[in-house]
Amino acid sequence: MDKIYGLPLRLTRDNPNHHLWNNNGVWWLHYTVYPTAVTSERVRKSLRTRSLEIARARRDRLFRNLRKNMQAA
Repeated sequence: MDKIYGLPLRLTRDNPNHHLWNNNGVWWLHYTVYPTAVTSERVRKSLRTRSLEIARARRDRLFRNLRKNMQAA
């Protein structure tokens, strides 16, 4: 796991759907952030799509934006 300013990014070529799950046909994103060294927060967000390809693209874009924002802080 690579923690970048509290954002764990676990990316693997073996599982292109990591951080994604399908709930009744709609894809969701879930990940954990660490606001402090002793606390964690689980984040769940609907990607509002039934398409796996779109869900992957939205996940990747969201993680890129999170990474940029956290590095700028």
